[in-house]
Amino acid sequence: MYAKDDPRSSLATATGTATAPRPDAGDAIAAAQYFDFRTLAAPDAATPEGRTAVVRAQNAVLVHTEARTGDELDNGTLDGELAVVVTDDSPAFSVHTDDGETRVEEAGLVVVPPGASRITVHGDGPLVRLIEAGEPAWRERAVNAGAYAEDHPRVALLRRWPEPVGKRAVRFYPLSEVPDEPGRFGRIFRTRAFMVNFLPPQDGPRDPRRLSPHTHDDFEQLSLAMRGTYVHHIRTPWLNDSTGWREDEHVRLGSPSLAIIPPPTVHTSAAEDPGVNQLIDIFSPPRADFSAKPGWVLNADDYPMP
Repeated sequence: MYAKDDPRSSLATATGTATAPRPDAGDAIAAAQYFDFRTLAAPDAATPEGRTAVVRAQNAVLVHTEARTGDELDNGTLDGELAVVVTDDSPAFSVHTDDGETRVEEAGLVVVPPGASRITVHGDGPLVRLIEAGEPAWRERAVNAGAYAEDHPRVALLRRWPEPVGKRAVRFYPLSEVPDEPGRFGRIFRTRAFMVNFLPPQDGPRDPRRLSPHTHDDFEQLSLAMRGTYVHHIRTPWLNDSTGWREDEHVRLGSPSLAIIPPPTVHTSAAEDPGVNQLIDIFSPPRADFSAKPGWVLNADDYPMP
């Protein structure tokens, strides 16, 4: 599946649970889903709601907002943590909770504890929020809510990982404090419900001779393109029921966009733009195989494994 110099070549089987279904287990394989945020929201809308697109996966809701100075983004009162994915193109913003205010001015991952919170925006640019799909007010807003009217049988349901260490607080993990390290795959952070991997920006197209088609047994992959253009290559395994067979997909998406890749499809994504391409991979719950690799999860001291 992986080239020998790919850090993932040393991973254990990519499964989130000990009872993952086999590809031939009989349950139908879900279709991949693709979302171009430029068509799901109005970038010139007067309100942040009009510039916001909401989509969901089995366990996570992703909220993409083209934010502007002065926007107030109300997250509501959440039962679980909120994560904010911040890129180099994101604006500065402040997170307000009952415990005070936290200002963020650079790329990284913000984790907000459960409860009421809101965000005040101090510039223009994209902000991405991750919310557990168990939050009804958010999952019902998703444009693809109907795709999850019933749980997908091949996807392991979210069981939150242990509480973070230390007192309740907004936590910020800046990318500027993470130097490149040979043998580590991307820059990975986890929360109780999410794992976010900031992959290295790709300058120019990916070498077509060095792709990495692979599968996951029981979890979805959310591939979030924030810069450039990607082609998502998806192959659905053949089951005994041929009415569920699908042609191979080679879907080209600009940015910002999202591909939701179901198990156990064979998949790989290739950067295509001649400039900078940036992809961020998101998983819910956190991946056990990535977590088992020493040094890969950069905030593991804050968020222990089960």
